[in-house]
Amino acid sequence: MSKLIHLHQQDNVAIAVADIASGEQLTVDGRVFEVVEPIGEMHKVAVDVIRQGEAVIKYGQFIGYAAADIAPGAHVHTHNCIVGDFAKDYGFCRHAVATDMVPEAQRASFMGFRRPSGKVGTRNYIGILTTVNCSATVAKQIASVFSYPGALDDYPNVDGVIALTHESGCGMRAEGEGYELLQRTFEGYVAHPNFGGVMLVGLGCETMQVDRVLSQAGLTESECFKAYNIQTVGGTRNAVEQGVAEVRAMLPLVNRFEREKCPASELTLAVQCGGSDAFSGITANPALGVAGDILVRNGGTVIYSETPEIYGAEHLLTQRSATPEVAEQLLERIRWWEEYTSIHGFELNNNPSPGNKAGGLTTILEKSLGAQAKSGSTTMTAVYRYAEPVTQKGLVFMDSPGFDPVSVTGQVASGANVVAFTTGRGSAFGYKPVPSIKLSSNTAIYHHMRDDIDINCGSVVDGDETLESLGEKIFETLLRIASGEQTKSEELGYGEAEFNPWKIGAVV
Repeated sequence: MSKLIHLHQQDNVAIAVADIASGEQLTVDGRVFEVVEPIGEMHKVAVDVIRQGEAVIKYGQFIGYAAADIAPGAHVHTHNCIVGDFAKDYGFCRHAVATDMVPEAQRASFMGFRRPSGKVGTRNYIGILTTVNCSATVAKQIASVFSYPGALDDYPNVDGVIALTHESGCGMRAEGEGYELLQRTFEGYVAHPNFGGVMLVGLGCETMQVDRVLSQAGLTESECFKAYNIQTVGGTRNAVEQGVAEVRAMLPLVNRFEREKCPASELTLAVQCGGSDAFSGITANPALGVAGDILVRNGGTVIYSETPEIYGAEHLLTQRSATPEVAEQLLERIRWWEEYTSIHGFELNNNPSPGNKAGGLTTILEKSLGAQAKSGSTTMTAVYRYAEPVTQKGLVFMDSPGFDPVSVTGQVASGANVVAFTTGRGSAFGYKPVPSIKLSSNTAIYHHMRDDIDINCGSVVDGDETLESLGEKIFETLLRIASGEQTKSEELGYGEAEFNPWKIGAVV
């Protein structure tokens, strides 16, 4: 097998499949050159002369400028490749094409929980949500009563009782973007189909008032939705006792929900990547993109996010936008991030992280180009703000930070009922109430962290699978997981600590 992957005819770099020693003779597209220094696995090697100031090309796209002359066979990385301004061809809607939909009678299905609202869940939890950090202890103590082995044996259709707590809800403005964002997050979780029952617990004096949340969302209490404040019921012990009694009353009601056959069009897939490496954009991300395309063709929805990690590759999405208005909405979010990071003395191109760089990623442009492969190839039909309800089918974009727990919190609030998470460096991540499937970009990390990772996508580089066959495998796994099969992260107990709403604005 060749030691190099040359992704595009225009590329002046290739990626090392394994460590390459200095002096080795290699061939790319009929050109023979000698490696002039050791090249680590996943790192880039120049296949042409790249003069100082010339563009470094990967994926057929610009990823940076040569900081000095680079000879064929030399290592290309942070020491000699730098970010700079470059012209982008936004080409609004140029590559937007009608999706080749699977005929309805032939579409895939899964076994889900159909809710009275008409939405379909992939899990059946009772959730205890807190409007403020001050009620976190009460929520956790209520959930702990139902966490010991055998506590839910009489309720086999209930996946668990979970407390989702956070650090915010007070010390903030009672209006404006930060407040509205947190309000949307609560609304999305209260209505999420992976909850059969929900309890909302506040303190009583906080900025994010329980009554105001209910009023603004048009929510009213019912047998499977309760809301109260610690101060109103007389303190911590009373609040815990009331919460435990409310959950006990909900359990038989939530247990009545049973899985039934549902079309795959009821699935909303959140796609994420974390701890990426240079193989992520070659194996796991494009394979997940293939799976997402299959879901879209079956009438489902894919939520792509992490705005700072599309930076530099956003033009590839504007070219696939359904309308000029959708493309402009995406660019408006990019401009918002440029201003937001500038205010805080930060630059979007400060990415990648140290782990990304160790895995061969040099610039944010290179990272973004690899990350955008998760979006597949279908037309982008809509752009949403963080935690806004997703109502449009197909591929959509939801604005979020790149920090995985914050991003996934928004995607779930927007309606995602299954998560697929790619990783190259290794990931320890899960996300209750939504199952999270983890995909490794390389075989080594799959074997090293096998208890954490569900699917090995390194098989593409190993020559054992194609992106198309692997994408079909991922899609079939998604259907099984949505039907109740546990993910590795669920087996390990991950998922409650990751609830992390995006905090915007000053804390006072």
